Amino acid sequence: MGPTDLSDALAGFEKPEDPDLLVGIETSDDAAVYRLSDDIAMINTVDFITPPVDDPYWFGQISAANSISDVYSMGGRPVTALNVVMFPSKHLDMGVLREILKGGHDKVIEAGACLVGGHSVDDNEPKYGLCVNGVVHPDRVITNAGAKPGDALVLTKPLGSGVLFNAVRAGKFEFKVLERETLPIIASLNGTAMQLALKYELHACTDVTGFGILGHSLEMALGCSKHIHIEYQALPFYSGAYEMYKRGETTGSNVANRALVARHTLVLSRTLTKEQEELLYDPQTSGGLLIALPADQAGELINEMHSAGLGVAVRIGEVTDEAVGLTVR
Repeated sequence: MGPTDLSDALAGFEKPEDPDLLVGIETSDDAAVYRLSDDIAMINTVDFITPPVDDPYWFGQISAANSISDVYSMGGRPVTALNVVMFPSKHLDMGVLREILKGGHDKVIEAGACLVGGHSVDDNEPKYGLCVNGVVHPDRVITNAGAKPGDALVLTKPLGSGVLFNAVRAGKFEFKVLERETLPIIASLNGTAMQLALKYELHACTDVTGFGILGHSLEMALGCSKHIHIEYQALPFYSGAYEMYKRGETTGSNVANRALVARHTLVLSRTLTKEQEELLYDPQTSGGLLIALPADQAGELINEMHSAGLGVAVRIGEVTDEAVGLTVR
């Protein structure tokens, strides 16, 4: 569902009054965090998606990485996961389901967590994801609302996966190219990136997923009541994404993501082509982390990430004390 639909549906709901609920729904954060003791807080999140690709094993990996990412973005460590499965058992072979579940299982194991069960529903279209529980120290929770003026913004994965997935379905982009160049990055876990980031003075973090880079940057700006500047030329994009927009491909989420940002202040201080603008609203699946930390620490973090194999990590902008909103320059 689109972000504006979700926010309208949730409007007016009473917030829980519990001092141990450290993070709820009020800042549109990536997961909930509940304090269990002075030393342990529990992270709760759930996410499931329709197949971005036809290959069931890749589908399972991508969806699981996407679900687990919310725990990492809160500064936590995933410990248990439950499968959420919808599958047309009368129309698809159960071997397809096994491959989906195997992809998810392998990714959970890679994350060092335990897959402990789940729930399945017979449905007309496959959908798969995880409910993930993680742990974090109550004093070390990272939210999307703590960015400070003078912070730099670091992004750890490229953008543009949404249009590439649609282009493959439309027969305009080769799956073999996607599988070779793009899927390994999309299906990769964000654990290493967060592990490195936690060595620094990390102020805020979110993962860039369905609302696109502008939608998730806006959530960060609203959460900290600051202004975020994004350098368009610094943004990393998957190979072929711009060309697919130029050829008329798009996604079902671009319009909704644009509407979300349109509710708030957006300044485009440089001239962008239609295709360049569309990339700003492109929905990501298992996207990278968007990290806010002091500007004088960003370069060292990026160098560490590059040394650890995260070669696309890049500084894309900054946080200022101007009126709440976004500027793309």
